[in-house]
Amino acid sequence: MNEPHQAHRNTRALALGALGVVFGDIGTSPLYTMKEVFGGHHLMLSPDNVLGILSLIFWELILVVSVKYVLIMMRADNKGEGGILALLALVQGQAPLASRSRLLLMSLGFLGASFFFGDSLITPAISVLSAVEGLQIGAPALHPFIEPLALGILVGLFVIQRQGTAAIGTLFGPLMLIWFGVLGLLGALGIARHPQVIEAVLPIHALHFFASHGTASLLILGAVVLAITGAEALYADMGHFGRRPIQRVWFAYVLPTLVLNYFGQGALLLAEPGALRNPFYLLAPGWALYPMIGLATAATVIASQAVISGAFSVTRQVIQMGYAPRLVIRHTSATEAGQIYIPFVNWTLATGIALLVLGFRNSGNLAAAYGIAVTGTFVISTLLVGMVMRVRWDLGPTLTLAGVAAFLVIDLAFFGANAAKIPDGGWLPLLVALVVFTLLVTWKRGREIVLQRLQENAQPLAPFVEMLLAYPPLRVPGTAVFMTADARGAPSALLHNLKHNKVLHERVVILNVRYAEVPFVPPERRLEMTRLAEGFYHVVIRYGFMDDVDIPRALAECPCGMQFELMDTTFFFSRENVIPTRGEGMMLWREHLFATMARNAASPMTFFRIPANRVVELGAQLEI
Repeated sequence: MNEPHQAHRNTRALALGALGVVFGDIGTSPLYTMKEVFGGHHLMLSPDNVLGILSLIFWELILVVSVKYVLIMMRADNKGEGGILALLALVQGQAPLASRSRLLLMSLGFLGASFFFGDSLITPAISVLSAVEGLQIGAPALHPFIEPLALGILVGLFVIQRQGTAAIGTLFGPLMLIWFGVLGLLGALGIARHPQVIEAVLPIHALHFFASHGTASLLILGAVVLAITGAEALYADMGHFGRRPIQRVWFAYVLPTLVLNYFGQGALLLAEPGALRNPFYLLAPGWALYPMIGLATAATVIASQAVISGAFSVTRQVIQMGYAPRLVIRHTSATEAGQIYIPFVNWTLATGIALLVLGFRNSGNLAAAYGIAVTGTFVISTLLVGMVMRVRWDLGPTLTLAGVAAFLVIDLAFFGANAAKIPDGGWLPLLVALVVFTLLVTWKRGREIVLQRLQENAQPLAPFVEMLLAYPPLRVPGTAVFMTADARGAPSALLHNLKHNKVLHERVVILNVRYAEVPFVPPERRLEMTRLAEGFYHVVIRYGFMDDVDIPRALAECPCGMQFELMDTTFFFSRENVIPTRGEGMMLWREHLFATMARNAASPMTFFRIPANRVVELGAQLEI
């Protein structure tokens, strides 16, 4: 098979995979957007209003999704990876920033990541509820069963997470291919009933809607933005499929089918105002209702799966960037490092989503809580990509400011519209984001204080090694690896081992794990070893924030000439028992929070994938 043909096949495979993973969230938005815009705001079903809303949806799909995310932000990749944390790392690596500016930048980035977790709670709940609510169209008597059925589907989804998504992942692409095809077909049939809706592609209808409704139109934007929830996923999942497959699928298939479906729903509402109770399902012929419910449920499960997998990925990134304690991370695939399962995150999300379904009870109520987290992320991503435009693309201050201002006007309008929904449920994602952000910055600051205290009490490494060589203790066979965050001082585990066991291994390795501000570190730059003295070595292992952390494998593949036999190696860790105290450092409540997080962090041997029978942990008390 020739290379061009093979490359074409690979591109098609990537495009199909992207269709199954990247577009699930935005692809299920037609389930509830039009119903919420007109029903939730009691907007009159006049031709002017329908054309105005359709025009707003069309142009937000063009300006926010197509131009901002697909054409501009996808060019701001960090070695092929996307997402707000990759964008943050890219800006940090390009801009020489003062400490205060860097702190502000980091705060923005991690606030955006915190918003993502708020979105991760609401997306599965509102999507699955919207799909199952179609049952009451054909059988109103089934209404009492909608909530428990949606809850059962969601709980089942979280139960199977530990099995990994490889088995069902192969179905995602073909199912979403059918889903978008059906969206487009139903939309075209709807447009045929009232072709005048095609006029909505003209922006004059959106402008006329704003002019005729005044400030009320800004509030309606809070529901209109539901059509583009999931836009961030196009950028965040770029590393899995590449920029070009996502761009091609969006422009050639997803965007046209979404526009057709929204316009078809608009045409249906003009022809039959009674269809407002559920314009998505009533767009289909009566005989197709139950097959559509089944297909929609499958699509929403896929969209939920993408969000859950994204939560796992973002959690791993914040851990490896030093903003969260170590958690148990299980790999569900022997070949794909990105397929991971984090039990704590999985069951936290499951509990939160179950409470949402039980508390809000239907998709209309949840819509009031939806959007604030999404639009907050829009604003932050615009600010960060503006810095990329200035420091990396060197567009100049005038062009950068003009571009950022143009998108900020749109983003802030959407954010302001959703801010009005805070009393009706919009407080929920804000509360989740605030809690997550507080945890992230508290952990980061706490680790900085711990490292500072350790450095104050540590003995400089070089003089300590010289002393051991001058007055050598009893040497025993084997290799001892002492892991430390501070490579300049003697590890406290080494000091405690000498104090209590009064022996030293024939080979002593001071191991320092560092995380670079890039997604992946090339294998040739993974490990660096320096010989300190006879039998003493300093080893640095580097990982990117999306790398698969495996210390034994990194040591086994060491190109430095030293052979590491795992069964002849003992890993020594120092576990600090943090004691909060009044005085310097953080506020006392934050110190107690940090101490609680530290006590519940996963064991280093689990996180670094070191066999438990090769680990010795030595405890120490540390006041902060």
